[in-house]
Amino acid sequence: LRRLEVYALFYMTNDKGYEKKRSKLIGAYLPQPPGVDQALPQERRTPVTPSSSSRYHRRRSSGSRDERYRSDVHTEAVQAALAKHKERKMAVPMPSKRRSLVVQTSMDAYTPPDTSSGSEDEGSVQGDSQGTPTSSQGSINMEHWISQAIHGSTTSTTSSSSTQSGGSGAAHRLADVMAQTHIGQYTDVLNWLSTDVSIDPCPAGVPVSSRVSAKIQQLVNTLKRPKRPPLREFFVDDFEELLEGKMTPDPNQPKPEGAQMLAMRGEQLGVVTNWPPSLEAALQRWGTISPKAPCLTTMDTNGKPLYILTYGKLWTRSMKVAYNILHKLGTKQEPMVRPGDRVTLVFPNNDPAAFMVAFYGCLLAEVVPVPIEVPLTRKDAGSQQIGFLLGSCGVTVALTSDACHKGLPKSPTGEIPQFKGWPKLLWFVTESKHLSKPPRDWFPHIKDANNDTAYIEYKTCKDGSVLGVTVTRIALLTHCQALTQACGYTEAETIVNVLDFKKDVGLWHGILTSVMNMMHVISIPYSLMKVNPLSWIQKVCQYKAKVACVKSRDMHWALVAHRDQRDINLSSLRMLIVADGANPWSISSCDAFLNVFQSKGLRQEVICPCASSPEALTVAIRRYPPGRGVLSMHGLTYGVIRVDSEEKLSVLTVQDVGLVMPGAIMCSVKPDGIPQLCKTDEIGELCVCAIATGTSYYGLSGMTKNTFEVFPMTSSGGPITEYPFIRTGLLGFIGPGGLVFVIGKMDGLMVVSGRRHNADDIVATALAVEPMKFVYRGRIAVFSVSVLHDERIVIVAEQRPDSTEEDSFQWMSRVLQAIDSIHQVGVYCLALVPANTLPKTPLGGIHLSETKQLFLEGSLHPCNVLMCPHTCVTNLPKPRQKQPEIGPASVMVGNLVSGKRIAQASGRDLGQIEDNDQARKFLFLSEVLQWRAQTTPDHVLYTLLNCRGTIANSLTCVQLHKRAEKIAVMLMERGHLQDGDHVALVYPPGIDLIAAFYGCLYAGCVPITVRPPHPQNIATTLPTVKMIVEVSRSACLMTTQLICKLLRSREAAAAVDIRTWPPVLDTDDLPKKRPAQIYKPSNPETLAYLDFSVSTTGMLAGVKMSHAATSAFCRSIKLQCELYPSREVAICLDPYCGLGFVLWCLCSVYSGHQSILIPPSELETNPALWLLAVSQYKVRDTFCSYSVMELCTKGLGSQTESLKARGLDLSRVRTCVVVAEERPRIALTQSFSKLFKDLGLHPRAVSTSLGCRVNLAICLQGTSGPDPTTVYVDMRALRHDRVRLVERGSPHSLPLMESGKILPGVRIIIANPETKGPLGDSHLGEIWVHSTHNASGYFTIYGDESLQSDHFNSRLSFGDTQTIWARTGYLGFLRRTELTDANGERHDALYVVGALDEAMELRGMRYHPIDIETSVIRAHKSITECAVFTWTNLLVVVVELDGSEQEALDLVPLVTNVVLEEHYLIVGVVVVVDIGVIPINSRGEKQRMHLRDGFLADQLDPIYVAYNM
Repeated sequence: LRRLEVYALFYMTNDKGYEKKRSKLIGAYLPQPPGVDQALPQERRTPVTPSSSSRYHRRRSSGSRDERYRSDVHTEAVQAALAKHKERKMAVPMPSKRRSLVVQTSMDAYTPPDTSSGSEDEGSVQGDSQGTPTSSQGSINMEHWISQAIHGSTTSTTSSSSTQSGGSGAAHRLADVMAQTHIGQYTDVLNWLSTDVSIDPCPAGVPVSSRVSAKIQQLVNTLKRPKRPPLREFFVDDFEELLEGKMTPDPNQPKPEGAQMLAMRGEQLGVVTNWPPSLEAALQRWGTISPKAPCLTTMDTNGKPLYILTYGKLWTRSMKVAYNILHKLGTKQEPMVRPGDRVTLVFPNNDPAAFMVAFYGCLLAEVVPVPIEVPLTRKDAGSQQIGFLLGSCGVTVALTSDACHKGLPKSPTGEIPQFKGWPKLLWFVTESKHLSKPPRDWFPHIKDANNDTAYIEYKTCKDGSVLGVTVTRIALLTHCQALTQACGYTEAETIVNVLDFKKDVGLWHGILTSVMNMMHVISIPYSLMKVNPLSWIQKVCQYKAKVACVKSRDMHWALVAHRDQRDINLSSLRMLIVADGANPWSISSCDAFLNVFQSKGLRQEVICPCASSPEALTVAIRRYPPGRGVLSMHGLTYGVIRVDSEEKLSVLTVQDVGLVMPGAIMCSVKPDGIPQLCKTDEIGELCVCAIATGTSYYGLSGMTKNTFEVFPMTSSGGPITEYPFIRTGLLGFIGPGGLVFVIGKMDGLMVVSGRRHNADDIVATALAVEPMKFVYRGRIAVFSVSVLHDERIVIVAEQRPDSTEEDSFQWMSRVLQAIDSIHQVGVYCLALVPANTLPKTPLGGIHLSETKQLFLEGSLHPCNVLMCPHTCVTNLPKPRQKQPEIGPASVMVGNLVSGKRIAQASGRDLGQIEDNDQARKFLFLSEVLQWRAQTTPDHVLYTLLNCRGTIANSLTCVQLHKRAEKIAVMLMERGHLQDGDHVALVYPPGIDLIAAFYGCLYAGCVPITVRPPHPQNIATTLPTVKMIVEVSRSACLMTTQLICKLLRSREAAAAVDIRTWPPVLDTDDLPKKRPAQIYKPSNPETLAYLDFSVSTTGMLAGVKMSHAATSAFCRSIKLQCELYPSREVAICLDPYCGLGFVLWCLCSVYSGHQSILIPPSELETNPALWLLAVSQYKVRDTFCSYSVMELCTKGLGSQTESLKARGLDLSRVRTCVVVAEERPRIALTQSFSKLFKDLGLHPRAVSTSLGCRVNLAICLQGTSGPDPTTVYVDMRALRHDRVRLVERGSPHSLPLMESGKILPGVRIIIANPETKGPLGDSHLGEIWVHSTHNASGYFTIYGDESLQSDHFNSRLSFGDTQTIWARTGYLGFLRRTELTDANGERHDALYVVGALDEAMELRGMRYHPIDIETSVIRAHKSITECAVFTWTNLLVVVVELDGSEQEALDLVPLVTNVVLEEHYLIVGVVVVVDIGVIPINSRGEKQRMHLRDGFLADQLDPIYVAYNM
């Protein structure tokens, strides 16, 4: 390609020769389908005429793209790079989308193009950047110059006379270095995927054939690809370094080798005798000497002259405006505007005459004009920021034209509303007919130019904020003089202006310098350009204009519209000023334009690219034959200038923008850090020292100092002059012969892993990817976001309305490959949005900062997203290597482990407690009930409430006893059961369940409580019932009549074969007789009941509870909660397992207190039921579950006032315990406490308990003892199983609440789950428990007791090796607090972190799903719930979306970002589902493993599944 370019540039071949050479040089690299000539597109818009433009037409693309970025060499480079990838197709799994989402983003949702769309018409021509007769010294000298810059040699060597010979030695060396460090073509992946991780292709019970798991497998295979050598990770395990670490530079990277540059002076600013002393003086001169001379001609949308403003009219009208501003606003005593005040100018782009009059009116009145865009009704992207600028400038008056004033949005009363973020303005119309004539004796005060502010030009920054650049009167005049000298302007020349006349080059040439020289400006409005892109060329011919001011876009549009018109003659032009000529990608428009219009009289030296910036005004403008260079893009990313070596695809062709301006000095300084002068072969920010520049950012002294008062330093540390320089915001270098080259803007700079990339270059590469027509009108935005201490590149493109999913995905994959090959940088996120949906700037381009803002806040609504975090995040902390544990001998000293107190604690000793507990003398609960029925027969034990809060049923001691007897008879007579047989009790929460339980004990049977099937959901709930009945080996099943019918119904038969049930007994119809005798067990260690429950990991496990454990359990709770017959306790829990069952069925019988039973299901119809009952019965102790608490928090949040009015009072509650088997949900308990504080709930009343399978209650808050404490731990230390306490609010802090007080008779120790050694205080380990109420083992028929046997009888590997412990399966830690217990000792608090089974081992660290889920839920307002799990080492995040399906794709980048930032993990798959898809068990815990199985079996019906690359 390089050879070809040189060939085209220097040997000016004819078409045939060029094509021949082209096919010879690169034919081998281009994969061509048989019989298709790639040079010819399929569709033609114009017949090709044999003219000089024929080659230009022949090689055009069938698509359309943003003309600023066209370059055929680049396009071919991209195609060649992609061809290399062709052999191995990218194995990226396509995202899965719900049908509705695909349909919505198709043609139906397409909005017709907005008239202000920024880019060209459809089907534009793609230019040819070759075939231009440039002076052949351009490229050659460039290389020669760089060779000199590096070596400092003065003699020219023959080897550098042609680019083909490989050039200077340095370039040679560079090429060699490049070849050695050639970066692997496909990209970087996470360390752990390529380390020796055994990837389990199929976790238990998951069919691999499912669609989802095949996709994940595909993703895993893609990620296992050979990766490019990782950049040195800059994170070490140590936290401080981890935050501030920086990457060590690549030893092979190119470094600048030249001498320090010298500042470059422009020519002297000549003093011309008749130059006016100020711009107003010039206006006065021409207005009085040549009042008839034309100053400005405006055009209508048909291209007809609309109005001619003469110098006379401009002078008189400006005077009128000046007089009215100063004397007709406000009162004589209190004028609204005084000299020096700021006023804003709001004029539409098609009315330059009114603008010009208002602008000069302000100059004459000595007020400061602030020109801005017209605000529109729709929230103008950036209009709010403009409002902030006006506010900070203290603007109170807006000058506008009649037509514009009529067009502004009005309120019903006819007033103009205040725009969002704007100050209150008085709108003042400047048309002459509305103004009063100044009196004869009034005359404006015309002074020589001085340091007062002349005008303020607005500038939009990279982050979207708007600054005002102040330009003084002397700078304004000097700038006009410098432009006049540089451009050789003479009196009465004609100039055609296509640019925006309110700012920048359009203002400087078309409004200011033109008046100084009495020139005639032909102003072409943007609206005319859209109708007729050739209009400016036609006006140049019609008026024989000498100068035209355009952007490369206008040249491109003219080429597209040009149909070989006969009457075009451009020989009058002496300058074609290209305002965006500093953009390297404008070069191909310039070349193509010259190529086509050369035959129409256009001379090569006429094309004058210029560089400008709002701060430094005109930086350079070309007036001489052009120079150009072909630079290595790889070198540029390191800020080094290298002529490209032949074989490289990634080059940037740059053209000069002329010499330094007259009267100015220029140098380039390092872009960051202290402003040190660059070396001659180094890219820096160009800085200018001149009078003709801006002087400050209005009102911002700090930013002004950094930009307008820069003193460049030499390498020895001294400033180069005593005068300050101004940063231009342009990146570039001063090349051979003092020519200025610009390679990009500071604003477009993205520093990724220490290398600098320019957004425009990335856009150009993306647009060169076929099919180019895929991107709607070439509308692409590229910006970087900061994630995990580095910049990440994001590309957002509008896709054509007719593109398919397949197209978009294909295009995205190819863009990734192209950018990877050409720029050697990974793209973090690629998002496609529907056509015409990105926010626009006033002139129709893409509003970049607004787009970035939408992306970051998740309201961009893309229709396709591809995230590549595995590819481009190379700075993750190193995976943790586990250290071997130290041996016991060196560790144990008395009660210390590694110098720390052993983490152990216990509740009160049961043997020491003296209490008059009558129930203690009975070994069995059945005996306690008989005793109560005899001694207090009418004492009420249970009261059941219905959904209205009234008593549905109640039981006294004797009623319960008699009912239990009848059930025992029924079991023996009708069920023919023996003692020891198992009976399943399938009852709704209530009294029947309690009676059936004691009936079983009286008959000597073993009861198992089972949740009944849900009548609305039999298909899924009945099989669970059946499974528990089978697993528990139940000989019979007892239930109510209603459930009996349900079990025999047709729906039930469809789910479970009716013949497989054991005998079913209906207890609504009981025998009338009593049993001959009540069964009394022979041994307290025999089985009392079985407790079956589904754990959070989705395992069904039944544990055996002996009579002794049951009685000990009840006594422990009685002591902790101080339960006596006189007490009342409200219970709102499911009564089927764990502590919920014990509190519902057993405790009242043991302790004799009254239990008020509230079935949680009743709260669905009446959320206030539980709290109203607590208030009505004046209850002091109540128990609930998290789901109940959540229901109250969500359902009653807005009703606290009405509840107060109904008399709800919670001030008597001293303990409200949440019964749970997980880490306390601190956010929920806190919001519950805060919400009901106004109803009297004491904030310290709410606490939690901890239970698990091996011990149904280890901790429970109870009545005496200190309040539950909360600590903040460092989440990063926790991943390494270390506990490090931090202050509240410190970064990475995680609040943990104590899980209640340890129950009497319970001992706890923290042990290492792997080595089983005891741990010290500050270590995270498994909680082990020793207690008389531990369960005695699992009950299962699968015979895998051996696997789980150590759950119930484990011993420590060293230390106290005698005690038998049960392993809870929960990770936690103990901490000795400053508080004292009831028995006067220091209190030990137990904190639970999470379940061992659920913890995820990733990168050698231990993560708890809940922490990642909490971060994800915070990421976007539409995420209501989240669950995470791993599969084959990929982290899968499932989020529930509360919002329209259009928002689903917004969540993917946000979820990926937050997990990377807060947890240093890369998300592999993001799944967006509907609300309610994440399964939750009866305790309100997420069933992540069920979710995982459902996902892998493709049963979730997700809205969107994104596979991150």
